[in-house]
Amino acid sequence: MKKYTALIFFVVLVGAVALFARQFSPCPFYELLNKPAWIPPNWVFAPVWAVLYLMIALSGWIVWRAQGLGPALGIWFVQLALNGVWSWIMFGQKMITRALVDIAVLYVAIAAFIIVAWPVRRTASALFVPYLLWITYAGALNFELWRLNA
Repeated sequence: MKKYTALIFFVVLVGAVALFARQFSPCPFYELLNKPAWIPPNWVFAPVWAVLYLMIALSGWIVWRAQGLGPALGIWFVQLALNGVWSWIMFGQKMITRALVDIAVLYVAIAAFIIVAWPVRRTASALFVPYLLWITYAGALNFELWRLNA
């Protein structure tokens, strides 16, 4: 049971970040933006993020169990903070350019985690690959929102 206590911690922590980000969901500001034709419908984001957040939590827990607090987990915490703050910057502050900077740094943090976690636990790295792919897409979308609305 003790090993699952840490899993609960990681799930709750990631859930708290998700709830924080959800406070700043798309608003009238976002609805009025010019958007690219390839933007998905709003309903797609919730299920994708639910799966990704679960994978993020599992990945953090796997690294914690393998290594404890170390470089990989440090990067994991950084990416989680950058992830949570993006919605606040984009929707709460309505700053597309700063959100683009945040997502670029988030991309680097996710890639760094994948690299640093690989020798610790390959499973933890593999769980971040779909997240990296989604952030690649989200970054391109953020860039297009910036470009179309500059």
